Amino acid sequence: MLRYLTAGESHGPVLTAIIEGIPAGLSLTSEYINRQLARRQGGYGRGARMKIESDTVRLLSGVRGGLTLGSPITLQIENRDWDNWSKVMSPEQDGRVEERVVTRPRPGHADLAGAVKYRHRDIRNVLERSSARETAARVAVGSVARRLLEELGINVMGQVVRIGSVEAEAGSLGMEELAARLAGSQLLCADPGAERQMIIEIDRARKAGDTLGGIFEISAYGIPAGLGSYVQWDRKLDGRLAAAVMSIQAVKGVEIGLGFAAAGRAGSLVQDEIFYGPGRGFYRHTNHAGGIEGGVTNGEVLVLRAAMKPIPTLYRPLRSVDIITKEPLEASIERSDVCAVPAACVIGEAVVAWELAKACLEKCGGDSLTELKDNWNSYLFYLRQV
Repeated sequence: MLRYLTAGESHGPVLTAIIEGIPAGLSLTSEYINRQLARRQGGYGRGARMKIESDTVRLLSGVRGGLTLGSPITLQIENRDWDNWSKVMSPEQDGRVEERVVTRPRPGHADLAGAVKYRHRDIRNVLERSSARETAARVAVGSVARRLLEELGINVMGQVVRIGSVEAEAGSLGMEELAARLAGSQLLCADPGAERQMIIEIDRARKAGDTLGGIFEISAYGIPAGLGSYVQWDRKLDGRLAAAVMSIQAVKGVEIGLGFAAAGRAGSLVQDEIFYGPGRGFYRHTNHAGGIEGGVTNGEVLVLRAAMKPIPTLYRPLRSVDIITKEPLEASIERSDVCAVPAACVIGEAVVAWELAKACLEKCGGDSLTELKDNWNSYLFYLRQV
C-alpha cells in the first residue's frame, strides 16, 4: 500500500513528508527531487518568496547508497525564512505569538472557514498550513513516484494551456515534441505566441494589483490498459486522479479527455472507436476519453486538465470583516504571486504521478523493484497477446 503524509507550516522550520510503500532497490537521489522542486518555484508571475526560498530536500530515512530500502522514506525541506519567524511561529511558550496576528480573513482563502472550524482567534493558525507552501512537500513526494514510473516506462508531463483570457494552441503533441517546446518556456506553455500574450496579461494584472488564474493539462505516456477498477467507486482511477488534482490549492475544476465539452456533443462524436492490430493489440484512432473508460485505463495517453482560480491574496485587497471586532475592513495582505499556474502545473504532475504509481503497484506490486518489474513486464506481454 502506497501512502504518505506531509507536515509543516508555511513559515515553520521545515516541511516534512513520510512515504510508505516504495519498493526496495529504486535509484533515488536528492538531486533528482531538487530538480522538480526548482520547477515548482519557477514561472513568470511568481512572488517575492521565490527569491527567498530555494528549496532542497534532505533524505532522512528509507534510502541508503542511492537506493530505496523498502522502509518508510522521510523527506525534509528547510524553510530558509525561518530565522525571521522563529519567535512568531515557535511551538514553545516563550515565543511571541501575539506578533503578526491576523484577524482580517481574505476572501477566497481558508481563513474564515478554518478559523470558525478550529475556533482560532488568530487566522495565522489557519493560513500557515492552508498555504500553497505545503505543495513543496507534495512535489517532493510526487518526484519519488515519478522516479518509480520511469522504471516502468511511464512519463508524466504538464503544460499550461490558458492564463487569464489567453488560450494556447495546444494540439495533440507527441511526448518528444512537447518536451522540446517546453524546454525554454517561462510559463510551461508550448505555444510561443500565446506565451508572449500571457506575459503581457500577467504584467497588466501586476500593475493593477490583481491576480490571474488559468488551465493546465497533464499527459501521461506509456500507460497500459487495466490500471484502476470499475468494481467500486473509490477504486475508479479517474475519480482518484480528480480528487488528487482538486486537492491542489486554488484548483476549482478537473476534466479528463473531452471533459465538459463532451456534454455538448452527440454520442457518435464522443466515443472512441476500437481497432485491433496483431502485435499491437486494441487501440483507438481518437482519444476523447482521455485514456480512461469506466474508471480503468484503456491504453491510450492519459489526458487531464485542471482550472486554477486567480490567487485570492490581492495587493488591492477586497472587503472583509475583522473576526474579533466584527468591524468592516479590507482583507489582510500576505506575500503572494500574481500568477502561479505554471507552479500548479508542476504540482499537478506530482499528484498525478503519485496516483499512477499507486495504481501500478496495486496491479503489479512487489516488495522490490526487481519483483515489480518482473510482474509489470509479464503483464505487458499478456496485453500484447490478447
